[in-house]
Amino acid sequence: MINFKHTKIFSVLALLAVGTSSCSDSFLDEKPYSNYDAGANDPTTIENQVIGLHYIYAELWGYSGQQGFLSCWQIGMDITSAGSTQGVENPFYQYADLNSENAGVSYMWNKCYQLINNANTIIKAAEEVSPKAAAEARFFRAYAYNTLVTLWGPVPLLTESITVPTFNYTRTAVASIDAVIEQDLDFAVANLPEVGMATTESRINKDMARQLAAEAFLRIGMRDASYFSKSEMMSSAIIDGGKYRLIDARYGDYLAEGGDYYRDMFRQGNMRRSEGNTEAIWTFEVEFNREVNGGTIDNPQHRRVWQPGYHKWDGMVNADSLGGRGNGRLRLSNFMKYTVWRGLEGDIRNSNYNIRRTTNYNRPNFSAEIGIDANGFRVAKDAGVRNVVIRTGDKVIPFQTDSLEVWYPYPTKWGGYDPIDDFGYALVKDWPVMRLGETYLLRAEARLRQNNTSGAATDINTLRDRAFKEERARTGNALLGAVNAAQLTVDFILDERARELISEENRRMTLVRSGKLKERMPLNTDAGPANKITSGFQDFNALLPIPFSEIQLNNKEGEGITQNPGYPK
Repeated sequence: MINFKHTKIFSVLALLAVGTSSCSDSFLDEKPYSNYDAGANDPTTIENQVIGLHYIYAELWGYSGQQGFLSCWQIGMDITSAGSTQGVENPFYQYADLNSENAGVSYMWNKCYQLINNANTIIKAAEEVSPKAAAEARFFRAYAYNTLVTLWGPVPLLTESITVPTFNYTRTAVASIDAVIEQDLDFAVANLPEVGMATTESRINKDMARQLAAEAFLRIGMRDASYFSKSEMMSSAIIDGGKYRLIDARYGDYLAEGGDYYRDMFRQGNMRRSEGNTEAIWTFEVEFNREVNGGTIDNPQHRRVWQPGYHKWDGMVNADSLGGRGNGRLRLSNFMKYTVWRGLEGDIRNSNYNIRRTTNYNRPNFSAEIGIDANGFRVAKDAGVRNVVIRTGDKVIPFQTDSLEVWYPYPTKWGGYDPIDDFGYALVKDWPVMRLGETYLLRAEARLRQNNTSGAATDINTLRDRAFKEERARTGNALLGAVNAAQLTVDFILDERARELISEENRRMTLVRSGKLKERMPLNTDAGPANKITSGFQDFNALLPIPFSEIQLNNKEGEGITQNPGYPK
């Protein structure tokens, strides 16, 4: 991790060499047999190095050193506004402050290159002796490079392990990096195990590689339209393979509780294929494949980011039914709370189990007298038009200012509560990464971009069949929620992605790769304090600034690493 508080700044690309350097052979060289030797090609070493890639992935998305890191990839988009921000995410919606020393920018860059360098070591050692391990490493290398080029554009291309500190890296054209991504994913699809055949459920299989390829090829297709058909092919291989099915009936550990079948997918104990989730393609296991002791790494902040701080209310205590203790780092935009659901009454994805909009006081023996203003909001006793007594079990009446961080409609997918850890700093829960619902959306977009609107509508209607199943049965309207080909546009699909994948997808990457970031941001028209409103966006902000340290340390020979246009050099 780069620490900008110190005057001496290191390049992550240079530092990557530390773990892979070696000395010349000598009887004086230490060879501790209890350690793993980077680059060794014995199966045990390779296997543990591959597990290490999952560990780095967990470090990336489980980071708590900057609690708002997860918000960087959601905030100020069409779907989300600022809540009780922690700080690192602020420049991602107040763009005048976005610069090359932002800790979120640096952390994402650093972790991607750690994945790449460690993957390169494994690929070199395992290509001939363990194609499966090499394929898993290639998956992570493709994942990291797809992330980098989406967010930054041209970046340094490394396909060999760094063994000595190097300071003359330059940026490589996106097309050249995309060629490596495609080669890696083709190799991964050919050599990874089928679903259900990997060592554990969250180890990489063919369909995970196909899903990543479907997404990457949509981005590449914006430059070379032939890739849209390749994206469709990858999605179709998953959909038509007969190994997955959309969840449309209740299952699992919570049948005795209130809920619905969409909500069931996101409850701990229900999230894996072995637990009944037939939609799961990649559910990242909280104990990281059961091969790394110690449970979770760091303190994942997903719940604290997505869920409001309702614990700040008198009359409320943390509860599993409310998802545990959040901090309200993000709040759904008015567009996401209301506009995107217009005309879709009965969509299960918007039920109170999935987008929680109301709740009740749940503190034992709670009772208080409060005032109610003319708009129905809570005020101090005698300060409104009438006073009422509220008790446990009554519907919560919020203060008007609560909508900034304490209470607002929120997605429940990251809810989790452990009664022996009421404070809940870490989210100890599996992570939904890839599932069949998104596969249909990827294929719908690929078909639409090939002008196959009827095929795109068929995919959307498959999701709508699931979303409106109960409401259709209740009303007798078999076409409720159905769409036709004439309705299909890229924006329509982006709306549907918001409904289906809220709090799951990296929304910034989706909007950048589809060329829609600037166009979609104004959909978020939330009013509120000036410091909570997206401002200052300029066209160049679609790409992030290259971390300052990389530019400073890589300008000694030739061109070096140049900054993205618009940002200070």
